[in-house]
Amino acid sequence: MIPRENIRNVAIVAHVDHGKTTLVDHMLRQAGVFRSNEALTDRVMDSNDLEREKGITILAKNTAVQYRGHQINIIDTPGHADFGGEVERGLRLVDGVLLLVDAAEGPLPQTRFVLSKALSMGLKTVLVINKIDRQDARPREVLDQVYSLYIDLGADESQIDFPVLYAVARQGQASTSLAQPGTDLRPLFESILSHIQPPPAPAEGEDRLKLLVANLDYDDYVGRLVIGRVHSGRITSGSTLAVLREGNKIEPGKVLKLYGFSGLKRVEIEDAGPGELVSVAGIEGVSIGDTLADPESPVALPRIKVDEPTMMMVFRVNDGPLAGREGKYVTSRNLRERLYREAYRNVSIRVEDTETPDAFRVVGRGELQLAVIIETMRREGYELTASNPEPLTREVDGQIHEPMELMVCDVPEASVGAVTERLGPRKGRMTDMSALGSGRTRLTFRIPARGLVGFRSEFLTITRGEGIMSSQFDGYEPWFGYIPKRSNGAIVSDRQGDTVPYALFSIQERGTLFVGAGIQVYEGMIIGENAHPSDLNVNACREKKLTNIRAAGRDENVILTTPREMSLERALEWIAPDELVEVTPKSVRMRKRVLATGERYRADRERKRDQLAAGE
Repeated sequence: MIPRENIRNVAIVAHVDHGKTTLVDHMLRQAGVFRSNEALTDRVMDSNDLEREKGITILAKNTAVQYRGHQINIIDTPGHADFGGEVERGLRLVDGVLLLVDAAEGPLPQTRFVLSKALSMGLKTVLVINKIDRQDARPREVLDQVYSLYIDLGADESQIDFPVLYAVARQGQASTSLAQPGTDLRPLFESILSHIQPPPAPAEGEDRLKLLVANLDYDDYVGRLVIGRVHSGRITSGSTLAVLREGNKIEPGKVLKLYGFSGLKRVEIEDAGPGELVSVAGIEGVSIGDTLADPESPVALPRIKVDEPTMMMVFRVNDGPLAGREGKYVTSRNLRERLYREAYRNVSIRVEDTETPDAFRVVGRGELQLAVIIETMRREGYELTASNPEPLTREVDGQIHEPMELMVCDVPEASVGAVTERLGPRKGRMTDMSALGSGRTRLTFRIPARGLVGFRSEFLTITRGEGIMSSQFDGYEPWFGYIPKRSNGAIVSDRQGDTVPYALFSIQERGTLFVGAGIQVYEGMIIGENAHPSDLNVNACREKKLTNIRAAGRDENVILTTPREMSLERALEWIAPDELVEVTPKSVRMRKRVLATGERYRADRERKRDQLAAGE
């Protein structure tokens, strides 16, 4: 058992891409976790394939390093707003945070979110101003902005008295002074030991075991693993305990194996005391937020509560003509089990049954979080269709309110007008505009959450890829009315077959294609974007009729433009309410909800007739 005074539990929190995982890399290296001849990879904590591909952290993970006889447990948290539930869960395990802020970008929406959560829990902070080697770095201005943020969030005197370090995380350097550059991360380790307090001693008479379940894992040899922090008492390998479930249910349990953390590995230990982060094997059916307690006098700890989700999508069984050809799990039973398993592991999403047995409502923080769930499922062999993201509304005093987002974007000065113009129809209201220097401007908007759906790709186009945007949930406001989804219609296949270059050559003049030649399509499948607002039904399988008559103009070359590649995220952003994204392990297709052309035509006429009757 490690003495409580020798333990430090810290979480690294920051906005996305401010250098959290890179800093953890060098903390592990300089603490001697790796052998001298060991092959090292960058962003070693991003162990998930999807995390490495996207370059972002999705799941909060913990590691531990030894420094001067102390054990420093480190929680690496996600920086994207959609994964805020992981951050809130990680903060329940620690006594302090390392707040990373980019020396050029300064505090951004997620910085505000994670800092407000840390301050509300009474956690001490160590400020690390990272990337001071950037050409446009402005560390002194950023430090002033951070102080203003602390004051704005109502920090008390003890919380605002924090050490400041200036770092270049990718080089493993930190310093307490801008005038004297650092050579290693020793100043950071020393600041953690001196400023972050050890875990508090249990109150008088609280020597009974209490452990809060903050995460779940799985091991091929020992099965379900429960990860949590010992708040009081002592847990030993082989001991019996009580599991306090939601609704004050108490079930018996036994510790099969007990693990501590050392570097990136789990190490089997005999016992653990207050403040230690441990992994417990042998307890099945446990949920995040449950408490492991002494069986003789079980007392529950406060459950983990996270902010309410704001976006919703409907996941359905794939019922298209090509269903079941690529996936391993295609039935509603498979889909339901997998979604409820995800909700069991992820506290920030909810899964609800709908009126139809083959459709399930999944409620989450944002479209990226929901897209990550879909991408993970398709890699596991699932087939499904997903609707476009919709906001979760609530009724306040008889009036419908919708979620709002605080959007911050850094753009070149030449793009300010274009960005402002595009956000107008989406009901965005500018609240702040400030020059950052180096020809860049920071714009802040308050905008309905549904107004941001599909805007990211448009934003990158109008800023020529130089813009940076991020958003954060910012309360509810009365419904803003109609917001146009997109200005272009869809090009829809009117029959099943394989696409032919001859047919695509004439269709590409009508808009932008999403498919090339030789692709299998079906009636109702979307194969492109129309240049006009209405949908266009086309025959993409039409072949050139052969005759025995030669004529001028019959043998011109068929040159096709490169089709636009629609990733899963882009497809979810692009589709309209009457469309779905069909996801299989090998393909991402878009389709109409109603596949038959005649049925869609009749439904459209009925909808227009109802609107006229209602006087709309």
